[in-house]
Amino acid sequence: MAVSLHTLVEHCNTLLDHAHCDDWSSAYNGLQIENNGTVSRVALAVDCHIRTIQKSIDMGADLLVVHHGLFWQDQKPLTGIHYQKIKACMTNNLAIYSSHLPLDKHPLVGNNIGLLRAIGLDHLPRTPCGMEKGQFVGFKLKLNQPRDYLLEQLQNHVSLRTQLIPAGPANIGTLGVVSGGAGQALAQLKAEGCDTFITGEGPHWTYGLAYELAMNVFYAGHYDTEVFGVKALGQWIKEQFLVDTFFIDDPSFL
Repeated sequence: MAVSLHTLVEHCNTLLDHAHCDDWSSAYNGLQIENNGTVSRVALAVDCHIRTIQKSIDMGADLLVVHHGLFWQDQKPLTGIHYQKIKACMTNNLAIYSSHLPLDKHPLVGNNIGLLRAIGLDHLPRTPCGMEKGQFVGFKLKLNQPRDYLLEQLQNHVSLRTQLIPAGPANIGTLGVVSGGAGQALAQLKAEGCDTFITGEGPHWTYGLAYELAMNVFYAGHYDTEVFGVKALGQWIKEQFLVDTFFIDDPSFL
């Protein structure tokens, strides 16, 4: 079954509230490349680079939905690999759609609610946390749980490579969750009342800062904490428009 590209895009933009969500200037949330105007097969991936573009084409997709879009390195001439990516999309009728912070923070199909769902904590009351570009993009919740048990949950259900800085209480009181590269927000999460923080990755200096703030920090991988949003959005697209969808797993190991 085929659906209008612009109908699908309009519904996704509305679901994710792109019009009211500020973001980094290079995010360009929404449709980044058009196709011939129809969609029958949708690929989902965390990142838009030559590997995920080519895999989408090889598997017959006419739309690739991603969390990190085409333009993170800002505007540049259409030469080299940048030209090859654009040319591959246009030659093979592959549209590109991207959603960054709106997909991090969404309460139903977002990365952070998906991460909580994966570790069995989505049923607990939560409030927004983690300010980014004038809005909260993460969640915090009260949690009476051993730190070591949470590490097991993350390693079993998010990433085997999850690393723990055990600088806070052995029994967690308030947990903050912000997917991706939010390690630099450690002091902000402490100020918001968190003694434990789950994110994807952070700068080297956050190791010492975690001990200075007496906070547990779990680094579960930038990629691995951001697979949840595109997967959930893909399921929503499948249910709404009855088109075929598939996820391309191409981890960055960060």
